Amino acid sequence: MTKKLDRPMIKVEGLTKRFTLHQHGGARIGVFGGLDLEVKKGECVVLAGASGMGKSTLIRCVYGNYLTSGGSVKILHDGAEVDLAGATPQTILDIRRRTMGYVSQFLRVIPRVSTLQLVMEPLLENGVSAEEAEARARTMLASLKLPEAHWSLPPATFSGGEQQRVNIARSFVREYPILLLDEPTASLDAANRGIVVDLIKAALTKGSAMIGIFHDEAVRAAAATRFFEIESYKTAA
Repeated sequence: MTKKLDRPMIKVEGLTKRFTLHQHGGARIGVFGGLDLEVKKGECVVLAGASGMGKSTLIRCVYGNYLTSGGSVKILHDGAEVDLAGATPQTILDIRRRTMGYVSQFLRVIPRVSTLQLVMEPLLENGVSAEEAEARARTMLASLKLPEAHWSLPPATFSGGEQQRVNIARSFVREYPILLLDEPTASLDAANRGIVVDLIKAALTKGSAMIGIFHDEAVRAAAATRFFEIESYKTAA
C-alpha cells in the first residue's frame, strides 16, 4: 500500500486542452491531449519543449485559470485529493490561499498598496500575526535585494525586474506546499537569478512540490529534479 507521504501533491490524468475561437466560426485549437503527470513533495518538475507546446497552458490548467477540455487535475489539499475540473470557485480560491502558490513573470499591481503590505498579505490571510508577517516580509525583500526605500511604495512604477522580485517575495514568503513557476526569473539579472534558485532549493528541502518553466538554461539545470517533455502530448483540435 502506498504511504501517505508518497502521495503526489499534483496528479494530472488524461488532461486535454482545446481553445475554441468563437469569433472564427468556432474553430478549435488543440494544445495537448491525454497528458499524465505526477509531482510529489521535494520535486521540481521542469517542463521541457519548444515555445508553443503548451507549457504555460499546462501550468494555468493546474492553477485553475483554464478550464480543462478533458481529464482531471487533482491537488492534495487538506489531506484529500481535489479535482479542480469539478471544484467550486470557493474551493479553488481556498486551495490558492492555503496550498498552491503561483509565480509568473508579471505582477498584478494593486494601486496604493505598499510593497511591504503586498508581501505580507499571503501570511496575514493565513492567520500569521501582523508582527511576524512584517518581519518575514522584510527578510524576504532584503534577501531579494529590493531597496528598503521601495518597501513603503506601491510597485506600479518599479522596473520589470523589481516587480518580478516583489512577485517572487509574495509567493516564497508563504512556504506553499505547491508552487507553480512560470518564468519567475525572466526579468532578473544573474545575481538575482541565483537568489531565486536558492529559494527554490530551500523550498524543495522543506517539501514543496513544484512545476516550473525556465528559459534560462542555467536556472533550469539548477532548479530541476527532473524534466517533463510536453511535446509528445501535443495534439490537433
